[in-house]
Amino acid sequence: MIIVLAVALAGGVGGGVGTAQAEESRSSNGRQLLFYNHSYGVLDRETADAIEHSEYLRDFANFQVRTTTGTGGQTWTGRYLMGRETYVELFGVGDLAGQDGTLGSAGLGLSTERAGDLVTVTERLKDEGVADPVEFLQTRDFGDGVPVPWFDAILTTTEYDAFGAWAMEYRPEYFADPRGKTEPASFPGDVGRERYLSDDYRTHLMRDVTSVRLAVTEADLADNVPLLRAGGFAVRTLSDGGVVAKRGGTTIRLDSVPRAQAGLQRIELSLNRPVKNRHVERIGHSTLTVGPGSHAVWTFAANGTK
Repeated sequence: MIIVLAVALAGGVGGGVGTAQAEESRSSNGRQLLFYNHSYGVLDRETADAIEHSEYLRDFANFQVRTTTGTGGQTWTGRYLMGRETYVELFGVGDLAGQDGTLGSAGLGLSTERAGDLVTVTERLKDEGVADPVEFLQTRDFGDGVPVPWFDAILTTTEYDAFGAWAMEYRPEYFADPRGKTEPASFPGDVGRERYLSDDYRTHLMRDVTSVRLAVTEADLADNVPLLRAGGFAVRTLSDGGVVAKRGGTTIRLDSVPRAQAGLQRIELSLNRPVKNRHVERIGHSTLTVGPGSHAVWTFAANGTK
């Protein structure tokens, strides 16, 4: 996970969860605290390059190729499809350092909508059996060498095979920096996804991520299910050992597989307007099917095979 590497570069955990006051601790079936923010996947080089140079994607979504500098000077270049509240981040093999840059690596970011809820998530995690959650402050450098606090993060562990999820809460310092191009708060304590992302999605078809499916190892699955429960998701275990997590607008499915089969499998997207005809776009070893209606499905071939 990118965020785990940042923890290592920072020399350990720290910063943690900020200064906002937590609400009364609630059980894992209480108020929804975490919502799908974004997911990322490491794809084969041919597919990643095809995504980067796709003219169709530039029309379909608020599409960006961006290099970001985080904590400890760590940098990464991703291909982004940005919606109203959610987005997708895609890499090619070798785009990230070490283990994170291997085929099939993936991550899932879950964020709060109200300041202070990350503290409550941390308390709930302990109720879910995570005795010592890893707390971390991620920063962003806009190019002047001065890190700006970006978001606080919580992990269940820094040990992983190929996948990890984290909880995050955007910092007020980031919203206050005009270079972040964020929106004004809609209510006191608003640290939400819609405020963080721009409204440029309105001029494209893609609106938001409604479902994501990732294949992960059994160990990675076990490590991250407590975070889903602590965030308020309704988690159901499937007969094959995987899980489906619902609530909050985006369905998350994690399938249990051997490491060689791990990776991003499928993304479902809502559209800003219905389309009459079905359009199929082959992008490397992936297929984006748009319409008919207000829905799109993007599938990714396992291990970059055709």
